[in-house]
Amino acid sequence: MKNNIRVERAILNITQDELAQRINVARQSIHAVENGKYVPSTILALKIARVFNKAVEDIFQLEESDM
Repeated sequence: MKNNIRVERAILNITQDELAQRINVARQSIHAVENGKYVPSTILALKIARVFNKAVEDIFQLEESDM
């Protein structure tokens, strides 16, 4: 699964730590999701999308290998 978290963080000028604090998770969780090492739960994906004021589909995209 691909994601645009790094780009969206840059637009808002926030760090992984700041994003993590906003959604009440560890910075390491954001790092793992951002780098594709961890697929977030639906709730976590919704929280991340809410911070960026975007739809979940604007942040996360399935790759052909995910289908």
